[in-house]
Amino acid sequence: MAIAWSKKAASMEALSLSPPMSPPVILTQDELKKIAAYKAVEFVESGMVLGLGTGSTAKHAVDRIGDLLRQGKLTNIVGIPTSKKTQEQALSLGIPLSDLDSHPAIDLAIDGADEVDPHLNLVKGRGGSLLREKMVEGACKKFVCIVDESKLVKHLGGSGLALPVEVVPFCWKFTANKLQNLLERSGCVAKLRNDCEGKPFVTDNGNFIIDLYLKEELGDLQIASDAILRIAGVVEHGMFLDMATTVIVAGELGITIKNK
Repeated sequence: MAIAWSKKAASMEALSLSPPMSPPVILTQDELKKIAAYKAVEFVESGMVLGLGTGSTAKHAVDRIGDLLRQGKLTNIVGIPTSKKTQEQALSLGIPLSDLDSHPAIDLAIDGADEVDPHLNLVKGRGGSLLREKMVEGACKKFVCIVDESKLVKHLGGSGLALPVEVVPFCWKFTANKLQNLLERSGCVAKLRNDCEGKPFVTDNGNFIIDLYLKEELGDLQIASDAILRIAGVVEHGMFLDMATTVIVAGELGITIKNK
């Protein structure tokens, strides 16, 4: 019995001496966004003209660019902001800014997205900056999109969240009805976006946003895009088709880079 006890005691002592297992590290959504953003900034080189995106993910990239400029690791950078908010952020970080009139060709743009489909088509604009984002990112040689894995969808509109369309304020209800009828087969419901005070959300360009909620796939995205843009009163929509050259996805298992 004494021998049996000593074996049991030794076994228990060995267990007590084993290092405790570390709990798995669970990253927050914002931490994943930051990881993706920092990875994207690795594409930035001194002397580049950069499109500076808008939103919670792009903000981390702009912060990082500002840090590298301050440290002298990047020089001669010119930024083209995609919103007034990004413009203010960049100026506070000492990033030199310009515009498309002065720099019609952009080396690299970094921005987030609200949805990414398997073909790297995007939905953007839930932050309200889709027109300026599309103008800037359409003028760049390389567009690196940064997201966390929650933004991956099987098809655009698949998250059940809004597909934004920027419209002129004049007779916006008329335009919203046109949009809803156009996409009726997709179970579209069109709603005016309001701000926190319940008033119509106004973009940097003085326009309104109609959010489209879809129950079914849109089908051919290019046909849907062209049809939306043909509606008088529509300024631009939030589908960014065949624009992203690289998508960086941050997930619990690490970084995934998808290229066109």
